[in-house]
Amino acid sequence: MGNNNIEIWKIREHPELIPRAAEWFHQKWKIPAAAYLESMNGCIRQGSAVPQWYTAICGGEIVGGLGVIENDFHDRKDLAPNICAVYVEKEYRCRGIAGRLLSFACRDMKELGIDTLYLVTEHIGFYERYGWEFFCMVQGDGEDTLSRLYVHREQEPKQKG
Repeated sequence: MGNNNIEIWKIREHPELIPRAAEWFHQKWKIPAAAYLESMNGCIRQGSAVPQWYTAICGGEIVGGLGVIENDFHDRKDLAPNICAVYVEKEYRCRGIAGRLLSFACRDMKELGIDTLYLVTEHIGFYERYGWEFFCMVQGDGEDTLSRLYVHREQEPKQKG
């Protein structure tokens, strides 16, 4: 099964997916489903670019997803908005789905007027492949150790000639 039958969906364009997506993210990250429901319902209300949620769909099933929220539970409230909850099902990993989700979200947020996004992670080397740069260390809420915070600035397409 290749990458070509994976579609990236904007939750704001598929509100029928909200209950399923909220439960899916809850299963992956153990944040209460109600918090995801509230955030996802927020993305279908007009007037604000944040929050936003995206899913990778294959054969009608959610196989990956991520969100964009103001702050992903860290002490640098000035570094916003944040990509959060990036997850791809194990059997779908190593197919570029996370990269597609990240690219899609960055482009969509740029269209909504936001060209700089942040992301907190423990991973080193993964997000760099997709144009993210290490920015600084942050203190996660309730965490004993510091986490890495990355930045991505969506560039204007280069003009030829």
